Amino acid sequence: MGWMGRDVTRQVGMTVERCDVVVIGGGPGGSAAAALLARRGHKVIALEKAHHPRFHIGESLLPMNLPLFERLGVLDKVRAIGVFKAGADFEADNARGYNTYAFSRAIGRSPPHAYQVCRKDFDQMLFGHARECGAETREGHEVIRVEQAGPRESWLDVRTDDGRDYRLQARYVVDASGRDGLLASRRKLRRKHSRHQSAAIFGHFSGAGYRTGEDAGNISIYSFAHGWMWMIPLPDGVMSVGAVCRPEYLKQRRGSTRDFLLATLRLSPALWSRLDGARLIDDEVRVTGNYSYDARCMGGPGWVMVGDAFAFLDPVFSSGVYLAMSGAEQAAKVIDRSLREPRRERALLRRLERRQRAGMARFSFFIERFNGPVMQQMFREPRNTWQLEQGVISMLAGDLFDTPKVLRRLQLFKLVYAVSALRDWRRWRAERRYRLAQAHASFTGGTTPLDGA
Repeated sequence: MGWMGRDVTRQVGMTVERCDVVVIGGGPGGSAAAALLARRGHKVIALEKAHHPRFHIGESLLPMNLPLFERLGVLDKVRAIGVFKAGADFEADNARGYNTYAFSRAIGRSPPHAYQVCRKDFDQMLFGHARECGAETREGHEVIRVEQAGPRESWLDVRTDDGRDYRLQARYVVDASGRDGLLASRRKLRRKHSRHQSAAIFGHFSGAGYRTGEDAGNISIYSFAHGWMWMIPLPDGVMSVGAVCRPEYLKQRRGSTRDFLLATLRLSPALWSRLDGARLIDDEVRVTGNYSYDARCMGGPGWVMVGDAFAFLDPVFSSGVYLAMSGAEQAAKVIDRSLREPRRERALLRRLERRQRAGMARFSFFIERFNGPVMQQMFREPRNTWQLEQGVISMLAGDLFDTPKVLRRLQLFKLVYAVSALRDWRRWRAERRYRLAQAHASFTGGTTPLDGA
């Protein structure tokens, strides 16, 4: 299988290289797809416009990443660079101030723990692993144009950061370009998620307070009036701390981004107490805005999108890396089969998209309601009647695709949520009206004041 050799020709004065698959983007999804397709015998060229190591948000991984890491052959490498994560904890009105959702209590088949990672090291490791698996990896190479002449003939114009131009001809294109969304933008497929628009502001701190005992590596989630906040323990005593905020709060920003972050974090007394004596590393604060979106379709003959290039959800449940790599693994199977049996491609792509959207929808149910009074109460005072709490833990672990027992518990959770909402219908209605009003404002009002800060 595959086009052997470089087969360099000339077209319009530009070097042309041929391959089976071009992967655009060197993040977790792109690297996973490149490694798996190369191992299946395809000639793969993976392009990353930046150079590793490069910064990226999304340091908290899910337990369901671990079996995927094992299949990919990188579990030991992740363990070497990660912080052990036994669970997630949420602020609560009890003696210690939080409830821990320990992954070991999940009812599905998810592993009992996960890891937190520094993404620049994690992404660099995965890109290097794709190279070890046989993919040709190139950094500082940006795709500036994609044209498709047929289902098995895509042309990509590439520019290197030293000013060289060349052309690739590929039988399949994997867009893993992240939030750049190269194909979705070019094909006008992207649509903003009108129900959930927000922005994140965050930085890395040294000297922050950790949880005690087995909770030391947990991701900690805090709610406040304008969104939610996180604390993620990273290697070498670093703590990632930030807030995901609603648009109307961001419009209140005055002064520097650094001062705005610190003022925001002070709005959570419980979180701020853990920053007593901590230092913002290099005074560096990062911002990313207008979070949630998806594309109208995931792929077509000869192309597919994975990870953030296809869709992105609010990161409150740390789903990004898992959805990207899980989608990439499934997409690699579809591509391999489609190149061998083209007549199966359409049905395979439809099945892949249905699977991804189903998992995203299960996360989205919780995400869209997370800051509402009913869901907040359920997280602050969890009850395990009918194993509902354990079902939620399985959701937090990422077990959202193939375990019937978990899916049944999540359906039951929705019913209990509906009953709870009826009991507290005034606050539920007020929160719902608020969400819909903000969705309309975000959808019609454009970007937030922090975009590009």
